[in-house]
Amino acid sequence: MLTRPRLESLLAAAPRLRIAVLGDAMLDVYLRGDVDRISPEAPVPVVRVRERKDALGGAANVAQNVAALGARAELVAMVGSDDAGERLRQMLDALGADTRGLVRTSRPTTTKTRVLARAQQLLRVDEEVDHDCLESEVALLNAAIDRAVAASDALVLEDYNKGVLVAPVIARAISQARIKGIPIVVDPKYRNFFEYKGATVFKPNRRELEAALGAAVDLDHPDALPLVLERLGVETLLLTLSEKGMAIVQREGAERLRGVGRGDERRATPAATAPVRVDRIPTTAREVYDVVGAGDTVTAYLAAMLAAGATPLEAAVVSNYAAGVEVGKLGAATVSPAEVLEAFDRHTG
Repeated sequence: MLTRPRLESLLAAAPRLRIAVLGDAMLDVYLRGDVDRISPEAPVPVVRVRERKDALGGAANVAQNVAALGARAELVAMVGSDDAGERLRQMLDALGADTRGLVRTSRPTTTKTRVLARAQQLLRVDEEVDHDCLESEVALLNAAIDRAVAASDALVLEDYNKGVLVAPVIARAISQARIKGIPIVVDPKYRNFFEYKGATVFKPNRRELEAALGAAVDLDHPDALPLVLERLGVETLLLTLSEKGMAIVQREGAERLRGVGRGDERRATPAATAPVRVDRIPTTAREVYDVVGAGDTVTAYLAAMLAAGATPLEAAVVSNYAAGVEVGKLGAATVSPAEVLEAFDRHTG
């Protein structure tokens, strides 16, 4: 069971940590205004924009969440030589994140613009090119990966199917992280779902996992789960279950073998023949206002807590508290350690 002193100790370690985040970075733009009339040109509302807000999205939002919990983030991603790419870099610089890993590319920076009439979203416009990155871009990404991983205490791979996380990039990142002996957290998408062998924690939602496997996943009768872990080639599977919280799947004995510290021989994975254990983690959200960005918060906290020495189950419990706070906020928001402690006290007191 996670105690408050243990939680305090894990959170207090964050300022000493450095987390490398590799994946698809985006700029989210929110145009908010009022609707007073219908356009004479077409049967659509006319939005008079009163406010523009830029926000970090995708892997950039994971880096932002890492910074919010007190750790140092380095983002390795591709951005365009455009205003959106420069804006994204400036926002990361303002957070104190390391931006040396941002690779310039000829494609535009992925930008998602949402038009809102007060709190109601009317339209989203996506500006992006999502084909796989070129060989020349792979070489630049791999060079940035080598340097970032060498200086980091954990690695996050954040996949949004925008072309950064192709097989050679994934393989290089996981290989470098395993050589160094640091935890690897993966938030996958369908294109390269089975390319993450060797990851410490693999974090799809249930729908994504079932779509990739082509079969339903029965957590109450986990006879098939050892085969799922073997097929994925990962140490721990963390399934996010929406309003039902999370389920963490790992082989028996994994908790005592992991979470001791970087490079410790006890981080070895239990034998593939060992039965699996499924732990349910119920949601801690008081109210769900907006689920946007909750997954990025979970990913950031998972990586930081594992780097601090938490077991996968402890890291999942902490990240679940953070997610419960995040969904009570508007848009992709960050969560501070103080808010996690407050949520812990509320649910355990």
